Amino acid sequence: MTQADINQVIADRLTALEIPTDINTQAFPNIIALFDDALKRHENATACTSLGHSLSYRELDVLAGNFAAWLSHESGLATGDRIAVQMPNLIQYFVVVLGALRAGMVVVNTNPLYTEREIEHQFNDAGVKLLVVQANVAQQAAAVLPRTGVEKVVITELADLHPQPKRFLINFIAKYVKKLVPPFSIPNALKLRDVLSAGRKHPAVPVARVQADDLAMLQYTGGTTGVAKGAMLSHGNLVANVLQADALFGSYQLKGLGDTFVQPLPVYHIYAFTASMYALYVGAHTVLIPNPRDLKSVVDVFKTFRPRLFFGLNTLFVALTNDANFRSLDFTELKVTFSGGMALTEDAANAWEQLTQCPVSEGYGLTETSPVATGNPGGAQQLGTIGLPVPKTEVRVIDADNQPLGFDDAGELCIRGPQVMQGYWQRPEATAEAIDADGWFLTGDVAVIHPDGYLRIVDRKKDMIVVSGFNVYPNELEDVVSKHPGVLECAAVGIPDSKSGEVIKMFVILKDPALTEAALKDFCRTQLTGYKIPRHIEFRDELPKTNVGKVLRRELRESA
Repeated sequence: MTQADINQVIADRLTALEIPTDINTQAFPNIIALFDDALKRHENATACTSLGHSLSYRELDVLAGNFAAWLSHESGLATGDRIAVQMPNLIQYFVVVLGALRAGMVVVNTNPLYTEREIEHQFNDAGVKLLVVQANVAQQAAAVLPRTGVEKVVITELADLHPQPKRFLINFIAKYVKKLVPPFSIPNALKLRDVLSAGRKHPAVPVARVQADDLAMLQYTGGTTGVAKGAMLSHGNLVANVLQADALFGSYQLKGLGDTFVQPLPVYHIYAFTASMYALYVGAHTVLIPNPRDLKSVVDVFKTFRPRLFFGLNTLFVALTNDANFRSLDFTELKVTFSGGMALTEDAANAWEQLTQCPVSEGYGLTETSPVATGNPGGAQQLGTIGLPVPKTEVRVIDADNQPLGFDDAGELCIRGPQVMQGYWQRPEATAEAIDADGWFLTGDVAVIHPDGYLRIVDRKKDMIVVSGFNVYPNELEDVVSKHPGVLECAAVGIPDSKSGEVIKMFVILKDPALTEAALKDFCRTQLTGYKIPRHIEFRDELPKTNVGKVLRRELRESA
């Protein structure tokens, strides 16, 4: 089985589903041109909403232009300098990011929940010159700024772009009533509203200077497994991935202009970022949810906006389908539910579809692939798979000796396409380990390619458990255990054992408090072969997760 054979099978499948096999990566010279085109085409439509206030595409265009003008004329920064953006899902995020890109700066998305150690590492590693931070999360940044090269700080509050009196009321209540803004001191910090006002006094910023190979973003990854590395995403990477996502979503019942997309996942994460950029490109209305763990806010958004597309991931699907208020909603407008960021369990997918009558479509990607690499096409979803490669993307699986494998053989998934990053920032050795001489990115994920071109992820290589020489994949175990009616959520890890090398430990959050360890093991014996039965089961009230909702198996292994 040659690579050409695999490529042909996938191309034939895409063609049969009326999905293009190619995209014009030269359609826009940079991501700024793509956004400028969208902002002009959709100027009268609503672009984004947060905390009850919306911006039209025209308003977003003007505000992003003001921020770009301030950067170019008053910030003291130069083209290519790095700007850290640290805020939850707020409409000003789009203003700041689009403005920074328009000014030729490099965006460094920063998790608002980072610890001081993580912030210091990222700012110094990226060489951040300017920080735009939301006041609620500024305390940690303030503590480490003296130990970084950050020269300027811009502060934004929750409702900075709201009209009065809502702006005053929301910001006052957040700070003085709900005590959501811990005290901090950042000398000479600027206010976002003042910066935007200053930018209005300057002419618009031209964008022709930026080329497709120029760096657009440093998106940090790997923080859950070691020192975080900055994936270098170029303008060309981002343009390609937005167009690839557009080709994939063309197979769904979406109009783009006039559709409402609900985005509860943090837009500083690459999955939600590119999904939101695609929404802007097609003229959709993106409703941003600042805190998806506040299920009431998710319920309220669904009730008010009745979205056509919802972006989620497994843990959020589980939480929502078990929420009584969410279960009472009307889902007739919901046509597309997309899952990414972590493995989707069959039980979670079935529960969501049963409740909403909308199937969950799983996709796959990584920070290093901007991130979309594969996705299930509309009307041809295969539950348990990550779908087909998006246009202009090649996939293959390799064995331990880096030799290509055929259909249905499990091996490390490799991806090649215009969305693959340029490399890791200032880490040539790590880049060489991740991208081979032929441009294949080695994902670290174990996958199989089925004869119809669909892919299935078996597991992460580093999460694989080896019991007496047998490979055991946590995803399989979690999928089985989550089917027990008494289990709400679970995670499996391997722990050292003197006899078998490793044994399996399962961490479980109960739906039924009466469920016992013995009863759950008995259930596993009916579903799994002997060496896959968890040796240990620990009941917990919660599982450690990233802010995106991905379970941190490393922390579970360490605690075990």
